[in-house]
Amino acid sequence: MPTIISHAVVPLLFGAAAGHRRISRPLLAAGAIAAMLPDADVLGFKLGIAYADAFGHRGACHSVAFALLPALLAATLHKPLQTSAWRAATFVGLLAVSHPLLDALTDGGLGVDLARPLDQHRFFFPWRPIEVSPIGARFFSMRGWQVIQSEMVWVWLPAALLALPLYLLRRRWDAAPRKP
Repeated sequence: MPTIISHAVVPLLFGAAAGHRRISRPLLAAGAIAAMLPDADVLGFKLGIAYADAFGHRGACHSVAFALLPALLAATLHKPLQTSAWRAATFVGLLAVSHPLLDALTDGGLGVDLARPLDQHRFFFPWRPIEVSPIGARFFSMRGWQVIQSEMVWVWLPAALLALPLYLLRRRWDAAPRKP
């Protein structure tokens, strides 16, 4: 898996590029939480849930069906998120789905259970450039630093390059004179 840090980088970059008038700070925080949320399944290790089980790591919590839950919650809570229900659901839902898609680009693990409950097959993308992150305290090692460096190249930089045109368009739009 990419680190929890890199899962949060995606919403933070896109939210910053879109600007706080379009993506409020509460919505941005909800998006960051949604992007990190699927990795809460690692708590299952403490409960005796095996990695390969349906609710093991990268299992059902990494599915598109699971990503609908934070999206629906965000739509319900759109007023405190200071946005419309549609924008809340779309932003949070897309960021929740970004998590398993990034995990499917890693070079280790058992794959991602993206289609559960319709299909129990775990998959990876054919191209897997992101180094898989060690889980737990092992992250704070030289291996963890190597993973962060890999993520800077394969997650942070592409996200920044995709967010840059959005930022430039927003600046141009905000600077354009408004018709009365």
